[in-house]
Amino acid sequence: MPWYRARVEDAWLETRTARTVVLEVPGWPGHDAGQHVDVRLTAADGYTATRTYSVASAPETGRLVLTVQLVTDGEVSPWLVEQARPGDQLEVRGPIGGWFRWSARMPEPVLLVAGGSGIVPLMAMVRERVRAGTDQPFHLVYSARTPDHVIYTDELHALGLTTPGLRVERVFTRAGLPQDGRPPGRLHREDLPAVSTTRVPPVVYVCGPGGFVETATGLLLGLGHDAAAVRTERFGPSS
Repeated sequence: MPWYRARVEDAWLETRTARTVVLEVPGWPGHDAGQHVDVRLTAADGYTATRTYSVASAPETGRLVLTVQLVTDGEVSPWLVEQARPGDQLEVRGPIGGWFRWSARMPEPVLLVAGGSGIVPLMAMVRERVRAGTDQPFHLVYSARTPDHVIYTDELHALGLTTPGLRVERVFTRAGLPQDGRPPGRLHREDLPAVSTTRVPPVVYVCGPGGFVETATGLLLGLGHDAAAVRTERFGPSS
């Protein structure tokens, strides 16, 4: 799998600790929504550091969008979140991942369950659905600490209002909004739809920290979802 030279085209903060970076990648063949890439930085003395990040953009050639959560003691995320500027260069390798991906050719309804920055590959799926103009029912349940921790907050709000068949729900674990009917707290059974509430069982994608993924998967199985239909992706402190 070759390394591609990438140039930072644009970048902006999504939250105080998460940043979207747009990369121009000549020769990039494209990817499927849900896949990830390796990112390699090389210092002036030749030292290299590599980390893996999910792709946030819908599939396209020659261009990638990453959204990176800051890890304060990391080697790659501090540069991407705090220092990368248009014109800076790095290397990427991929696309990587065969199981945790979605394309418009898949006809089943989709349930997306995100914890924190686990929204990134699921947002790629939402964006690809919008780009392709398909009508599969999509239901996103996004768990974040507070409203200030929600990545893509304006885009998700707009898509939830204007995209037929897309349902967006946000739940907060630490503090919510005054109008919220749900008190803050960790994801629980009532936050997720049971299989009995859908005509066709959905394909389920769950992404977030390991503990969140384990909890969400257990809740989904308890609600009647088939284990074979639940696709999970976990990330750790260095990813």
